Amino acid sequence: MRVAIAADHGGYLLKAPLVAVVKEAGHEPLDLGAHSAERSDYPDFARAVGEALQQGLAERGIVICGSGVGACIAANKMRGIRAAICHDTYSAHQGVEHDDMNVLVLGGRVIGAELAAEIVRVFLNARFSYGERYMARLKKVALLEQGLTW
Repeated sequence: MRVAIAADHGGYLLKAPLVAVVKEAGHEPLDLGAHSAERSDYPDFARAVGEALQQGLAERGIVICGSGVGACIAANKMRGIRAAICHDTYSAHQGVEHDDMNVLVLGGRVIGAELAAEIVRVFLNARFSYGERYMARLKKVALLEQGLTW
């Protein structure tokens, strides 16, 4: 699976170790920056990851900013992106299995490299369950994206 990964300056130091985790897990990372620790804007990187998924260049994404909050907000503004901040392994697999989360967001100033690596591994190994209730919920999410009601 190809995994788009990007970080602003607040997540920059965590990105390189996570690119290595993606590779070690047998996946292909698509590194979309930042390529230095200079100040940068999280919406740029959330957008880059979101567009990679929208264009079929990657199946999943990881975005890292200082807290994870800004990048999560920005990513979720994009059609078809289901991003969530996960600072624990339960949320990382549950988000994929029940909510078809396709973008993992991490706070580079919130968690350490070892926990982030384990969260990424769990995220990459999780699969959507396609249960009837989960599919019904995803349909409602799609309607929300379109400004429609059910």
